[in-house]
Amino acid sequence: MKRQLIVRPEAEADIEESFDWYEAQESGLGHDFRLAVSRCLGLIEARPLMFPDVYRGLRRAVINRFPYSVYFLVSEKRVVVFACVHQKRDPGVWKSRR
Repeated sequence: MKRQLIVRPEAEADIEESFDWYEAQESGLGHDFRLAVSRCLGLIEARPLMFPDVYRGLRRAVINRFPYSVYFLVSEKRVVVFACVHQKRDPGVWKSRR
């Protein structure tokens, strides 16, 4: 059974903020970032249990090419994305969103 992928507004804001930052660094780089995130979300939707549990059921997927990770929870029917944050950022950011 395929699970429904839900990206919470906080995670959407993370992605948009990072897109803006990368686009300001170099035209087109933000689009590359968004494409990498989209691919990562596709993998999460297709095979969420392949990613490691990093904190009380919260799983992490590392985005290729960019130093960002996606944090999400898996249930029987849904995969809920809570954050998309830089890997050097304080883990309290994604832990508090649960």
